[in-house]
Amino acid sequence: MLARRLKSVLELQNIALQIGPEDAPVFLLKDVSLRLEGGGLLVAVLGPSGCGKSTLMKVVAGLKEATDGSVLWEGRNLAEEGDFEPHEVGYVPQFSIAHERLEVWECIEDAVRLRCGGLSREEVSQRVDAILEEVGMDSISEKRVEVLSGGQRRRLALGMELVSSPRVLLCDEVTSGLDPKAEDEITGLLRSAADKGRTVLNITHSLKHLNSHDSVVVLVQGFLAYHASPAYLLHYFGINHQEDLYPALSQRAPEEWGMSWQKHKASYEKLPVGSAAQGVEREKSSEVEHRSAGFATQLEVVLSRRWKLFWRDPGQVRLQLALMLGFPCLVVVFALNGLPALRAVAELPEDPLKQMVSDFSAKLDYLRVGGMVSGLIMFQVVLLALMGANNAAREIAGERLILEKEKFSGLTPLAYIVSKVAFLSVLVAVQSVWMSFFVHLVVQMPGGLLAQTMLLVLVNGAMTAVSLGISGVMATAEQSSLVSVYLVGFQLPLSGAVLALPEWLGVVTRPLIASYWGWAGFLQTLSDTRFYTAVQAMTQTPLASVQMVVVVLLCQALMGVGLAYWGCKGGRWE
Repeated sequence: MLARRLKSVLELQNIALQIGPEDAPVFLLKDVSLRLEGGGLLVAVLGPSGCGKSTLMKVVAGLKEATDGSVLWEGRNLAEEGDFEPHEVGYVPQFSIAHERLEVWECIEDAVRLRCGGLSREEVSQRVDAILEEVGMDSISEKRVEVLSGGQRRRLALGMELVSSPRVLLCDEVTSGLDPKAEDEITGLLRSAADKGRTVLNITHSLKHLNSHDSVVVLVQGFLAYHASPAYLLHYFGINHQEDLYPALSQRAPEEWGMSWQKHKASYEKLPVGSAAQGVEREKSSEVEHRSAGFATQLEVVLSRRWKLFWRDPGQVRLQLALMLGFPCLVVVFALNGLPALRAVAELPEDPLKQMVSDFSAKLDYLRVGGMVSGLIMFQVVLLALMGANNAAREIAGERLILEKEKFSGLTPLAYIVSKVAFLSVLVAVQSVWMSFFVHLVVQMPGGLLAQTMLLVLVNGAMTAVSLGISGVMATAEQSSLVSVYLVGFQLPLSGAVLALPEWLGVVTRPLIASYWGWAGFLQTLSDTRFYTAVQAMTQTPLASVQMVVVVLLCQALMGVGLAYWGCKGGRWE
């Protein structure tokens, strides 16, 4: 087994990736073949913008599926025999892979716990310290990500990928946009990572450090134009300086560069690239036993991190407090003028219909109270639906890229979604219980407080879950927020509680409108009071039973969570 591992061969055979219709395909990659053997290799991947560098990296990582060709790792066809194990490969993308409000050591620790199972607390701590020292961040380990420089962020990203000692490290422009000193340091880290027996592919636009690499891959619009030692680069392209490479590439068609390399590559493949013997020795020394983190550990890490991020965001805490305390007060303010009428209805004779026949004024008051009670209940329900949308609209979409990266590193969508449900359930419970208790206390609405609270929790929970589902399938947090707000906006008119709907339209829309079910269920808790009769006298909307309300709202919540899970399972790297 060890002998097989020591081969450390990454091979690409005739990789092609096309998009568009078959009669007019556009090739992002065309017949790219590479062989990286021995480990301990630092490979620069060069080429003009849009030439297929990042696409090639994603094909190797398994994030994109090639339309033709094969990627082999130690003789194993990754498309047919399974992708890299999460611990075997590290991928540093162009985007940030750390939460802004976490400290450096917390990011590393979370990465260790998510990717490396079976470690004791002491072993986790030791590995965190070792990685911080390796990437030179031990002195700033307590700084938050939001205050790090560009170079420090790249160091952190590398450290988070090195926690599982990956044997293949893929780096997508980790030196772009950095000052010369930071670029030197990051290149040195990549060289050091390769020297420990890893195969490191480094996408870069910089030509400054090519001689620090063992080989150079040059792509031109999807065609492989060169793969050999940087020592032969100038000779092959007929240039005097490395800076002349990109102008030289524009002087011939991409197809010509591809054919030229196919013609000459046999000669260059005979020339030495890196040190395979050295790589084997280092691979031996870096052999580490790995086991993926289990569901319970992943859930604990992601959930505790979510609460940590919540309390470290003063704006989010203030908004939650403002909504939780302000919305119930708003309900009470709108109820103040109607409180005398509510109490007057409570004092009506046992048979109010006889009084309405003889007293037109009492009838008008009765209908007015019915409208006020109906509106008051609907107002609570809609405000809770709005809180639900605010709870979850950005929950997944706002950290989509970090989620994609952590899924690539082994995080299961189920653990992630369960953590979101657990976190949001606390918000839903606190918001709904406080709304119910406060309004019940001030307005003195009759009916069972426990049943009313349960129904408000279900409305808020259903809307929160649906918004979480929307967040799981939307491309951006802004899109998700907009769709969720629109959904809340349609709750009131499509419920039929305020404006009567045509019967056929109500049948179509009400199953999807959480506010209708919350309103109808809440009213049923007043069925033994005069208020229920008052509401019935002024509305034409049919009222569902409490049992039906509970079933429908639970179904909406389950559908929302299911949609969120489905959205998280799919890849959304772009």
